[in-house]
Amino acid sequence: MAIHITGDADADRVLTDDPFALLVGMMLDQQFPMEHAFRGPAKVLDRFGTLDPAAIAAADPEEFTALCSTPPAIHRFPGSMAARLQELARIVADDYDGHAERIWTEATDGRDFLERMQALPGFGKQKAQIFVALVAKQLGVRPDGWESAVGAYAEDAYRSVADVVDAASLQKVRDFKKQKKAEAKAAQISG
Repeated sequence: MAIHITGDADADRVLTDDPFALLVGMMLDQQFPMEHAFRGPAKVLDRFGTLDPAAIAAADPEEFTALCSTPPAIHRFPGSMAARLQELARIVADDYDGHAERIWTEATDGRDFLERMQALPGFGKQKAQIFVALVAKQLGVRPDGWESAVGAYAEDAYRSVADVVDAASLQKVRDFKKQKKAEAKAAQISG
């Protein structure tokens, strides 16, 4: 199944073809519009020439940060995200022999998949749940118990990137997030 998150056919192809790219896009999806975050792996590929985790992990940190910071940067905070990306690459290279998909294909069940995700830099519980849901919904990799591991993200409710398959669903997710922010702000004001 093809990934359609970024609105850019080339960037989406990178996400579809390379499991590490999808993992990196999710890592970058923080305090940055999701479609821009998921374009980050294509930028790294264009500038660095590869998304091989071992090569990224071995790159000179200053040079890699400069590459990630070149406009348009891979993230709003390119320096810290470049360092996080190199650490993520190091873990994938060392623990999964450079094959990011082993994180989910070798998970014994949904809980194991979620725990594997939470062990990665930049993946708290919520982000890990969203990524498990994304892999289940868009790649069809559904280890036993994945629904209970991700909770509400298992529903097709347009609440996260896991539900984005085109421009219309992207807008629905944005509307949901905007509504949740407004509700949270209203609760703070009234509280």
